[in-house]
Amino acid sequence: MVCGIDEAGRGPLAGPVCAAAVILGENFPRETRDLLNDSKKLTEHRRNEARRLICESALAWGVGWASHTEIESINILQASLLAMKRAFEEMSKKLSSPLPADLSVIVDGLYAPDINVKCTPMVKADAKVHEVMAASILAKTARDSHMDEMALLYPQYGYEKHKGYPTKAHREAVLKYGPSPIQRLSFRVR
Repeated sequence: MVCGIDEAGRGPLAGPVCAAAVILGENFPRETRDLLNDSKKLTEHRRNEARRLICESALAWGVGWASHTEIESINILQASLLAMKRAFEEMSKKLSSPLPADLSVIVDGLYAPDINVKCTPMVKADAKVHEVMAASILAKTARDSHMDEMALLYPQYGYEKHKGYPTKAHREAVLKYGPSPIQRLSFRVR
């Protein structure tokens, strides 16, 4: 059995980092598995459809967060790993039985969170391992949805368009209005 873990939101200038952990399980529909891909390679519509299918059919899944203040306090790498740990713990709560002894955890990237199961970091796992693809999709859709909510609170920053990433429009908004309440102050705007 495989659990995939991935994050979304390491590069933005604002907002939290989000991670997801997913066990698809052997009963996850093959035709749905074949639709999965790295979240960055899917259209928004396809990501949202894939998210629905994952949430309906996966054996277990969880989402975890680290806030912009935690990012400022412990740095983006440590905050990403913390969000991954929280996602894994949330996913574990949804299992109807204890974690399987043969569980293999694959994490996209170079580093693995501190959890009670051995993790294998794998670069580009979000393009190779279906469970990591699913985690990538859940993390990205959850974070995008959160940033859409932040756009309603702070409309002058355009978060619904760029999701906090360092676009020209985002940088100009910060220079014009000052940092938003969810800005990562240690990240360079210029």
